[in-house]
Amino acid sequence: MSLAVVNIGPSHDGSLEGAELPGDALICDEGRIVWIGSTAEVTPDHHESVVDVAGATLVPGLVDSHVHTTFGDYTPRQQTVGFLDSYLHGGTTRALSASEVHVPGRPTDRVGVKALAIAAQRSFQHYRPSGMTVHGGSVILEPDLTAEDFRELREAGVRMAKGGFGAFATAMDYVPVVADAKAAGIVVMCHTGGGSIPGSQTKISAEVLLEMRPHVAGHVNGGPTSLSTEENALIVEHGRDIALQLVQAGNLRSAIDIAERALAIGDLHRILIATDTPTGTGVIPLGMLRTMAELVSLGPLTPRQAVTAATGSVTATYDIEGGRLAVGSAADLLVLDAPLGCTADDAFGALELGDLPAVACVVTEGVVRVSKSRNTPPPVRPVRSVIR
Repeated sequence: MSLAVVNIGPSHDGSLEGAELPGDALICDEGRIVWIGSTAEVTPDHHESVVDVAGATLVPGLVDSHVHTTFGDYTPRQQTVGFLDSYLHGGTTRALSASEVHVPGRPTDRVGVKALAIAAQRSFQHYRPSGMTVHGGSVILEPDLTAEDFRELREAGVRMAKGGFGAFATAMDYVPVVADAKAAGIVVMCHTGGGSIPGSQTKISAEVLLEMRPHVAGHVNGGPTSLSTEENALIVEHGRDIALQLVQAGNLRSAIDIAERALAIGDLHRILIATDTPTGTGVIPLGMLRTMAELVSLGPLTPRQAVTAATGSVTATYDIEGGRLAVGSAADLLVLDAPLGCTADDAFGALELGDLPAVACVVTEGVVRVSKSRNTPPPVRPVRSVIR
């Protein structure tokens, strides 16, 4: 299916530099971006679908790297059906499992945790809730998992692991297990800070993280309880190979502190924006946009840096598709604009004010999934989708 997007206003390609697109139009076909150029060169009748952005802002679809998926579009934690569909209406086009820890009666034995991760990965391999791509299956680290188990999991398609909920005697006991998972090619995210649910570690400190060296310090600003400012300094300055995941369900003061410290040493690429939902904090369909607006209006990020942290930096850290607008990239697109009544001129300006941008159109796999978000005010500009 061919889709043309024309009359693009401000844009962001998802890169660390936050560059504008080399043109004001693009064409998608077979789920990929195949051309970028001038609107004057596009013949609308040649495409099954056309989105006239009318000068609004185009960015990659947002990628949330901390979503507690289970099976299907349902969260047992908040007993909510359709939450992923609602997140799509908030601009999130990809969700990465932060482990299926909320599955009722989840297994904790070696065979069970492997089976759960593989089943979740297989479940979402072909299931696209409302068109969203869900990267399911994040194995919950337990002390009896072996290096061979991780190799088996990786061969089966499981790409992620989560530390912080296993039955380890001490937090330091995670260190060799994390090393085995990393050696097998699995991206490891570890819980950071105080415990979040019964059964989780009392605290995973900066000291533990620096010994463990996971790829991602999950909810490093607290999930929900944060580290001290001294520990923030340690993890930012001495853990430069560890991504810093800042979440809506954490501590905003700590998120701002960590972001300031990371930018001060030139480590924008380590900052990842996520939600850490659904949890006790709730289901937050606009969680990605809220965190972006907070870190821009109250914190040190520019609007373009916030988009980078919610798109291209996430997919680069996890080595997955999405998060970029370039020829050959997956066609996950998000049209944003200043919301009706906002005093800013565009979506970037809205973020600077702390206002949530209007979600005017969401595209995944080159298909228009949302042409009018039910979760945001309408856009200022007359964004229009024509689907033949």
